[in-house]
Amino acid sequence: MNSEMPTEGVQLRPKKTNKQRLSIRRTHSSQDGDSDFKRLSEGVDSALPPALRSRLWELFAQIEREFECVCAENAVLQDKVEMLTEKLEIYQNEKGTADGMDSVDGASKFSVKVKENKGTSQLSQKLKTTYKASTSKIVSSFKTGTSASSSMCQIVRPFRGHRDGVWEVCGARFGQPIIGTASADRTARLWHIETGACLLQYLGHSGSVNSIRFHPNEPLAVTASGDHEAHVWRSFVNLPQLSEDHQRSRPSSGDDDLDGSDKDDVDTAVDNDNITLIRTPQCVLEGHAGVIISADWMTDGRQIVTASWDRTANLYDVETCELIHTLTGHDQELTHCCTHPMQKLVVTSSTDTTFRLWDFRDPNIHSVNVFQGHTEAVTSASFASGDNVVSGSDDRTVKVWDLKNMRTPITTIRVDSAVNRLSVSPQYNVMAIPHDNRQIRLFDLNGVRLARLPRSSRQGHRRMVCSTAWVDEGSTCNLFSCGFDRQVLGWHISGLANQNAEK
Repeated sequence: MNSEMPTEGVQLRPKKTNKQRLSIRRTHSSQDGDSDFKRLSEGVDSALPPALRSRLWELFAQIEREFECVCAENAVLQDKVEMLTEKLEIYQNEKGTADGMDSVDGASKFSVKVKENKGTSQLSQKLKTTYKASTSKIVSSFKTGTSASSSMCQIVRPFRGHRDGVWEVCGARFGQPIIGTASADRTARLWHIETGACLLQYLGHSGSVNSIRFHPNEPLAVTASGDHEAHVWRSFVNLPQLSEDHQRSRPSSGDDDLDGSDKDDVDTAVDNDNITLIRTPQCVLEGHAGVIISADWMTDGRQIVTASWDRTANLYDVETCELIHTLTGHDQELTHCCTHPMQKLVVTSSTDTTFRLWDFRDPNIHSVNVFQGHTEAVTSASFASGDNVVSGSDDRTVKVWDLKNMRTPITTIRVDSAVNRLSVSPQYNVMAIPHDNRQIRLFDLNGVRLARLPRSSRQGHRRMVCSTAWVDEGSTCNLFSCGFDRQVLGWHISGLANQNAEK
């Protein structure tokens, strides 16, 4: 996620050498390959040392001998093929004249071969029947699961306008139908959930915007960037009035504007003269020596925690914009941070294969718990209901942990691709897991797979899915995803309440 990636490669020019050339042509008059190579090596001017030149020609001689052995084996195999072909032709001739054979022995041999062929054909037929039946069952089970997922998960609309990959999507907490997105194009945007229109664009960062989070109660947002800064800015927007027809519209899975073409190479955002442009933040949080990869509000909205590639997390006071604490302990770059919605708890994940829980409930004691269980970088860690934390990793696993027992996870989910910034629905405790392979899967906290969001050439993400976010059930879209294909997609996931009731 480095915002300042080099755009031009370094061209390496070959070093000038002498005009002497090494010829490896072989004369046809020589009978001994080794002596021939030796003669050639001795009669050629070369800049190579004699020992290295001699070793090189020895290797050429070994290659020649290996090639000659392969040719000899090939010739033997060719003779066997020709012999078997002749036997096959003789057998076919004998089979064609079997009715007129005078030899009883020949007829009996032919009948035995026919019986063996019949027995073999019957056995192969049984195997084919059994294989076909088992395969049909497997295929039918896959078809049933696919249809169930398609009816459960439907794509509603895209939110297009970013000119580079979108790293994170987040839903507003203050009751407005708004989502925010952070992109590598150095901007953050606010979108209207029901219309897909871009309402606000923040242009204050000079580097990639890696994260966006909304204040729990006020129209404020914090963004983290590759410019080593986190900005707090006002996210209040004037919402457009929606018609009754639009308010009653339900999700559809067959929108024509969700095709797989590269329409997003151009700015395809809905033209809106009411887009608010913000260039100056209300508060700038400084202090990190590296890229700030994530930032989030504490539950009271008075403090902000940031995670950086400088291996530290910082805690800031929003009113004074001052640094309160520097949280150290990770051995490598941080990848994500998340705060508890009700308590002063923070989790930070890192490429050092661990994530840490920081407890600020007691202002005098900052206890730290280290969770070890992944074998590769932990890409995200989020709080779930109760005392649970969900972690996702590049080791293709998602683990559910109990904060009271940090030694072993209570659930381990194994997937087929690296996991990025996952999210957990606070209402239904369902995880939306984005993957590097463009897939999004839904699991419950017990590790039961609920669905896989549909993806085809006409809909879904076409590149790595970077982040997911849940919003309230009242909206037409209750799940959002963003990816490196510059797209932000709104989904409608149905049947979650029924599944929880069944459990």
